[in-house]
Parts: sequence; structure tokens; C-alpha cells
Amino acid sequence: MNNNRIEATEKNEKTASSIRDADSEKEPKINYRGVKAMPFIIGNETFEKLGAIGTLSNLLVYLTTVFNLKHITATTLINVFNGTTNFATLLGAFLSDTYFGRYKTLGFASIMSFLGLFVISLTAVFKNLHPPHCESKDISNCIGPTGWQMAFLLSGFGLLIIGAAGIRPCNLAFGADQFNPNTESGKRGINSFFNWYFFTLTFAQMVSVTLVVYVQSDVSWSIGLAIPAIFMLISCFLFFGGTKIYVKVKPEGSPLTSVVQVLVVSIKKRRLKLPEQPLKSLFSYTPPKSINSKLSYTDQFRFLDKAAIVTQEDQIKSDGSAANQWNLCSLQQVEEAKCVVRVIPIWAAAIVYHVGIIQQQQFVVFQALQSNRHLGNSNFQIPAATYTIFSMLSLTLWLPIYDRIIVPLLRRLTGKEGGITILQRMGIGIFLIVVSSLVSAFIEERRRKLVFTNPAVGVHSERGLVSSMSALWLVPQLSLAGLAEAFCAIGQVEFYYKQFPENMRSIAGSFFFLGMAASSYLNSFLISIVHHTTEKAKTGNWLPEDLNKGRLDYFYFLITALGIINVVYFIICARWYKYKGNDETSSVGLEMETQNVEKHFV
Repeated sequence: MNNNRIEATEKNEKTASSIRDADSEKEPKINYRGVKAMPFIIGNETFEKLGAIGTLSNLLVYLTTVFNLKHITATTLINVFNGTTNFATLLGAFLSDTYFGRYKTLGFASIMSFLGLFVISLTAVFKNLHPPHCESKDISNCIGPTGWQMAFLLSGFGLLIIGAAGIRPCNLAFGADQFNPNTESGKRGINSFFNWYFFTLTFAQMVSVTLVVYVQSDVSWSIGLAIPAIFMLISCFLFFGGTKIYVKVKPEGSPLTSVVQVLVVSIKKRRLKLPEQPLKSLFSYTPPKSINSKLSYTDQFRFLDKAAIVTQEDQIKSDGSAANQWNLCSLQQVEEAKCVVRVIPIWAAAIVYHVGIIQQQQFVVFQALQSNRHLGNSNFQIPAATYTIFSMLSLTLWLPIYDRIIVPLLRRLTGKEGGITILQRMGIGIFLIVVSSLVSAFIEERRRKLVFTNPAVGVHSERGLVSSMSALWLVPQLSLAGLAEAFCAIGQVEFYYKQFPENMRSIAGSFFFLGMAASSYLNSFLISIVHHTTEKAKTGNWLPEDLNKGRLDYFYFLITALGIINVVYFIICARWYKYKGNDETSSVGLEMETQNVEKHFV
């Protein structure tokens, strides 16, 4: 009986293979434009980020000064907005991969983002859309926004959430879709695209936190908020301007359903014994039309293999497919599910990495406020919030060098397409953020020591005494954080893009933002724990408003310790990990047999 079943499975697989070959011959050849499509996509991305970041980077100030919201209310609103935006990317990715495709999702989301920025800019332009200006320093004496004014503002936030839900997970995948993964130049183009994507993103951040924020705060909120809206409108024109040359991947239906089916069926068949020769005994079927590459069998998560065990109750159609996929899954489905499950431990390591990055964006501003920010002997003080630009500069200066000089040299040495493996690149970033945290601890220790032995003369801060230590001492830790981003952040998006099944690449794009959302919650939890456990300690609260009364250096040492544990955890996961389509190396593209029958060129 078992031999007959094996023969039937082999016959059905041959039939399905013949159908695939016949259909492939009928499909039109796809014209990948690669670099030619990049001006439209990269340009769209740059102006989109200039618009979004230009508004969001100064939103807290806008809510407290123009809408007269209390600081805690405005902070809570922004935290809810950021958290909702990051988690909404999963829904946007699901709709893209299941129903609409990345091109339509990006087009709709870009329009929604423009409308959101336009609505928010209107709240600054028209007096009836915001409360009257308040001269009092005590915001409790100010007139707050009316219900409909708040509703109008929140509608702008809602439109931005819809826009971000579609843009964030799809932009990277859509750009990578423009390169042919089956050619050497295409593989190199994909690797370079991820580098240049983050280069333009960081460039947009630098412009936004300097020029746009200056116009908003010191010139006019009306003009300052109109600029991002104009940027977003230009972004829309650029995106739709390249419509005729884009390669567009059609959705195949819910990609998550297949993963859920594998989990459900493997649980149903949990009592069955796994065969000794899985490749010969498990149900093997590949749909004739699928954008997913055919995956080889892996011996990890063997429990899931039970979903592909054929029983007497299972029925197979004449084309070789299972009559009911909730009772029988193919080996291909099982391997695709393994790809998703296999990524989770690596994703968890990235969460702790992001916690280290958050500290360099959060506490460094407070450190700068209580350090000597004068430029040399002049009276000019560098704004505290501006110091974060050094991490951006580090990233933007390093990426061109890495992409054009380092990678080609490493490629000749290692023979790998990206010079080093994706996980090696991520590992370097995870290690660098540990070094950054350690350096931060020593710098803060020095700043705190000098504030008591040699405080700055004639310099004051609302938070407390100012140390005579130059705030430029913060540059090394910020530069290391920027380098860490250049390795780990870019490595993450490339890793998710290449390791998820091809029909889940928008969902893969959302994983980066889900990790950022999870790290925000973890960071808040850590800070809360530190506050509660150190309040009654002999050292006092580590993180008070006045850093001189706290021990921020101890907190940095804590983050360093967590980072070291995370490095060890990541190394273990990386050694255990098996790349999709290749058991030995990380150059996934070298072994992928990407089937493009669902792609069409317009």
C-alpha cells in the first residue's frame, strides 16, 4: 500500500512539473529595469521620508505649543501613534501579499500619507483648527483644543497610519523586485539597493531634523508643516511616474493560510510516526503557478513534517494536489512554514539590539543638555537634539565606502555575493551596539565626575548642573551606533526579504518594524523596572530628571550586559540557522530557482 502511494505521488509530481513547464513557456519574458527604475523608487522614498520625518520629528513640540496639550498627554498620544503605526505594517503587508500587490498598496498608501500630512498642515494654517495661542508658561491655564479640532487632527494621524502601514513593509520589497534574482548583476543590484535605501533614508532624516525642524520651530508652523506635505506630493508624482517600467508581483492569496495549515495538520497528525526516508515518503507537490522557489528538505522542526504524511483518509486530485489542505500539506508547504518559524529566534535577537539603539536616541539628548555644548571658545551652543545627527553621519559616510569598496574586496576573498553572510553582517551590528553602550557608560561616568569636581561656569540647564565635559565626547558612542545600524538594521531587512517565502515579502518587510515596536515596549518595561527597583536603593534612582543625581552610567552597564547575553544568544542561533534554499552558505540568491510566472511587466 505504501509503495503504491509513493508511486502515485511521484506520478502526480511529474504531471505537475509538466504543467509548470508548459505554462512557463506561455508566460511573457519579464523586462527587469533594475537601476533604471531606481530614480523613481529611491526618489519616491527620499521625498516620502522627508515628508513623514519632517512632521513627526517635531510633533511633540507642535502638540504642546500649538494645541496646548499637556506634555504627558502629548507624549502618550505620540507613543500610541508610533506603536499603532509599527504594528499596522503587519496588516498592510498582509493585504499587499494577499489581495492588492505591492504596486497598488504603495500607490494607495502614498496618497493617504499625503492627505494625512495635508490635514495636519491645515491645523496650523487655519486658526479655527487649533486653540488660541497661549502666553502663559503654565499650560493648565491655557485653552485646550475643542472636540472637533482634536478629531480633525486625529484624522490626519489616522491617514498617516494607513499610509505607513502600506509604505513601510512594501517599499523595500518593491524596490528589490525590480532586479532579476537569477543573474549575477541582479543579485548584486539587490544587495546594493538595501544599502542605498538606508543611505537615502538617513539623508532624509538629517535634512528633516535640521532644516525642516528649524523652519517649523523658528520661522512658521504653517510653512514648516506645508513643506513635508509638498515633499509627499512630489513623492507621489515620482512613484506614479515610473509606472510603465516597474515589475509588479501579483498576489497569490493569503500566504499565512498555508503556514497555519501546516501547523494545524501537524497537530492533527501528531501521533503518527515520522518516516525514515522523508523525501521518498512525504507528500510532494508544487503548484504549477507559484512565485515561490522550490525548497529542498531540511531536518529542522521535524514535527512539522507530519503535516505531509499521507494517510488512507487523504485524497489527492488528478493534478497531484491535495483534495483538502487542512488534512494534508505538501512538503513544499512544510518547508515554507519552516522558513517562517526559523526566522523568529533571529528576530528576537534584533529586539534587544533595538533597545540599545533607543538609548542612543533617547538619553544622549539628556546627556548633552547637562554637558558643555559650546563650540570651542565661542558663545554658540549646539542644540542638544542635534547631536543624534552624528549617528546619521556615521551611517551615511560608511555605506558608500562599504558598498563600493569593502564589499568588492570581501567578495574576492570569500566568494560570497555580499562579501560576508547576512547573519555575519547582523552579528557585527549587534556587537557594535554593545561596544557603543559600554563607551556610553564610561563617558557618562566621566561627565558625572566632572560636574561635581569642575562644573561649567556660566552655563545653566533646567535639569541641573552642567558638566565642563564637552558634549563632543558623545560623538564616539553615536558614531558606533550609526555603524551598528549600517550593519544590523540593513542586514535585518535583507535577511527577512531573502529568508521568507517569495509570496510573503511584504510581511517580511513588516518584521523589521514589528521588532522596533517590540523593542519600544521592552525598553519601557526596563526603564519602569529600573525606576521601581532603584528608588529605594542606596545609589538612588538611576534615571531621575537631573542626571547628576542618578546613575545613568549604571543603566548603560545594564544595557551592555544584556547586549553581551544577546550576542551569545545570536551566535548560537546563527550557527543553528539554515538558510533558505542552501544549507551551507548565506548567498541565498545563488541557489534560488525563483519562478516568475506570476510576475508581469507593464
